[in-house]
Amino acid sequence: MTNSFQRISDAFQPHYCVNFSIEKPDGSILLTLTDAKGVAVKRFISAEQWRDPQQLQRLITSLRVSLTIERGESPPLSGFAEGARVAAL
Repeated sequence: MTNSFQRISDAFQPHYCVNFSIEKPDGSILLTLTDAKGVAVKRFISAEQWRDPQQLQRLITSLRVSLTIERGESPPLSGFAEGARVAAL
């Protein structure tokens, strides 16, 4: 099984530079995605999200949708369907 750092890195590279920093004593991690234009997104990931594969996948899906919207594109409906399916589990 791939670790959480690797799963997130694989999901966003090579389009974004992926940076992780431990920010809080509770185990939360700050994820920063940057591209040629600068910081695309900063998001805190809780320890629970980090350790649970389903929550981590929901986070990745949410970030992809957010980034797509920020670029002015329409997010694929399959991304919403996958997120809804995972959330229903």
